[in-house]
Amino acid sequence: MKRVLITGGAGFLGSHLCDRFIKEGYHVIAMDNLITGDLKNIEHLFKLEHFEFYHHDVSKFIHVPGELDYILHFASPASPIDYLKIPIQTLKVGSLGIHNCLGLARVKNARVLIASTSEVYGDPNVHPQPEEYWGNVNPVGPRGVYDEAKRFQEAMTMAYHTYHGLETRIIRIFNTYGPRMRLNDGRVLPAFIGQALRGEDLTMFGDGSQTRSFCYVDDLVEGIYRLLLSDYAQPVNIGNPDEITIKEFGEEIIKLTGTSQKLISLPLPTDDPKQRKPDITKARSILGWEPKVSRAEGLKITYDYFKSLSKDDLFRMAHHKEF
Repeated sequence: MKRVLITGGAGFLGSHLCDRFIKEGYHVIAMDNLITGDLKNIEHLFKLEHFEFYHHDVSKFIHVPGELDYILHFASPASPIDYLKIPIQTLKVGSLGIHNCLGLARVKNARVLIASTSEVYGDPNVHPQPEEYWGNVNPVGPRGVYDEAKRFQEAMTMAYHTYHGLETRIIRIFNTYGPRMRLNDGRVLPAFIGQALRGEDLTMFGDGSQTRSFCYVDDLVEGIYRLLLSDYAQPVNIGNPDEITIKEFGEEIIKLTGTSQKLISLPLPTDDPKQRKPDITKARSILGWEPKVSRAEGLKITYDYFKSLSKDDLFRMAHHKEF
């Protein structure tokens, strides 16, 4: 039985990856310091023989007994609310954390896949964004702690690949959504759904003309799985190229939830990307991957999930951590 370590395993994406690798017959070791992760996301796995959980900060030395075949580094705050509150931890998990994961991979002779992000492209001057685009990032702006942590993470991973011959994979994740997202994490989709559930007006930034492209989590996990098992070491975009403006998206949420709220405008945050759309040519040609779940279908599943939660769960998700 192959063994996989998933850092950030109690987070939104990490927990879905734990589910997928359990389903595929792996022994799964999840690691999380629970700063933004939530044990509720993986508690259904605790009873399984081939699942382990380590409460640990990957920015500190990592020890995992036994063999490891794969390491997936998904530990990182991923939302503006989080990384603006904990900028130092965000930078450390993208530098010390990846260094520790790569060092462990060398010792275990394991293949590493790292979760990078479309944020490495910054506020792009090229649209849609291909992997060859180097980005337009402000390193000292408020988003720089996240953007540069991910850019450094990619550079460190590629250095280990070229210098040590380590098996590495780099995925650049575009906006993803689905069950287990946190309602207070500052990203547009959970913010809109949380406001709709609370009967509040939906707040967009600026005039809502900026665009995003939303990929359902099951599609993303399939792309991650295919990339891990591929022979391709350069970065690969995984996301849904179905682009929509924030204003149009807010109107979709209002229609989905059947509420009478309206969209209201707030000032545009500093360095907020005006466009976001992946070029997935490489994912299609190298991995045979493209998204299958339509936004209408994925949004319904996601909204039904949040509607099914108790008031206590909704409150806990909306007030998960005070840093």
